[in-house]
Amino acid sequence: MSERIAMIQALCEAYGVSGQEAEVRKLYEQYLGPVSDELVHDNFGGVVGRKTGQADGPKVLIAGHLDEIGMMVTYLTDEGFIYFQTIGGWWSQVMLAQRVVIQTRKGLVTGIIGSKPPHVLPADERNKTVKVRDMFIDIGVTSKEEAEEVGVRPGDPIIPWSPFVQMANPKFYMGKALDNRLGCATAVEVLRALQGESHPNVLFAGATTQEEVGLRGAQTMVQRVQPDIAIALDVGIAGDTPKMKRSEALSKCGDGPILMLYDSSMIPNPLFRDFVMDTARDSGIPLQVEVVAGGGTDAGKFQVYGAGVPSVAIGYPTRYIHSHAAVYHQDDFDNGVRLLTELVKRLDWNTVRTIQQQAR
Repeated sequence: MSERIAMIQALCEAYGVSGQEAEVRKLYEQYLGPVSDELVHDNFGGVVGRKTGQADGPKVLIAGHLDEIGMMVTYLTDEGFIYFQTIGGWWSQVMLAQRVVIQTRKGLVTGIIGSKPPHVLPADERNKTVKVRDMFIDIGVTSKEEAEEVGVRPGDPIIPWSPFVQMANPKFYMGKALDNRLGCATAVEVLRALQGESHPNVLFAGATTQEEVGLRGAQTMVQRVQPDIAIALDVGIAGDTPKMKRSEALSKCGDGPILMLYDSSMIPNPLFRDFVMDTARDSGIPLQVEVVAGGGTDAGKFQVYGAGVPSVAIGYPTRYIHSHAAVYHQDDFDNGVRLLTELVKRLDWNTVRTIQQQAR
C-alpha cells in the first residue's frame, strides 16, 4: 500500500462526527504539520497548514472538512437499549442492522442498529420504511445500569463501523467517511507536492469542521484566514450505478475529479469556474462537471465572507455517500491532487484580481 493510500485509510478509519472531531484532527495534524510552515487553527476545531510561496501574493484557501455523519446518544431505556439523534444527513433505509461504535469516556463500545423485526409486523407495515425514531442501538447489555457502567451516557458520539478495504479492481476502495476525508487528504498532498516548488501566493490548505450540519466550520475558518480566493474540497454523487440517469448525476468513478457547476449553497464565480476548466485542459487532467441541487459545500460560506471571496468546489465522484460505506476510484484522487497543485501554481495576483472583478 502506498503512503498516500495509507493516509487516506488512517483518516477514514479515525472517528470524528460533527462537533466531535478532536480524534481525527489530532491525527490529521500529524500529516499536515510536516508539509506546512505553520498550522493555523480557528476556535471551532478547523485547521489549515500555511505555506508561503510569495509573501505578498494572494491568500489562497483550499479545504476539505474533518467531520463525518454519525449519531449521538440521547436516551437509555431501562433495558439498556440506546435511542439516538442523527448528525448529518441520513437516509433511514441504509441504517438498519449496521454496526456502530460509541465513543464513551471509558472507551469504545460496539453496537448494532435494530428495530422491531418484520416477522411480528402486520402485513401492511412490512414494506414500509422504518423511521429513525423507531430504531435503537443494541450494545449487548440487560439494563440501563449496565450500559452506564461501560461508559455510555447521553451526548456520546456514535460512529459507523466500516473498515477501509481495497476492492476487486485494485483502484477502487471502500470505507466510511470518504465524505470528506478524501478532501482532507487532498489538502495534505497538495502541500506535499509543493515542497521545493514556487507558487505566487500564500496557501492555506487543510480542513474545516461541522460541514455536515450546516457548513458551520467554513464560516469560522474563512474568517480566520481571510482569503482572496477559495476552493472547497468535497465529494459528489457518482452516476455510474444501476438505475441512475444522466440527468440525476453526471460523473463516473475513474473519469476524473468533479467541478461543481451548482449546488444548493453556491453558484461558482464564472471566471474562476472557467479558470479551473482551462487549467485542467491545458494540463491534460481529466475533469468532470456536476450539478447537485440537494446538497451544499463549504464554498457556499467561503464565497460570502466580507465583500465576497471567489470560490469553487472540487471533489470526487463517490458511490453510496452518507451511508456506512462509500466507494471511490484512486485515479480520481490522484488527478484531483494534480489539478489542485496546478491551480495553486497559477493563482497569482493578476489572475485573482481578474476573477474578483467579474462581478463588478
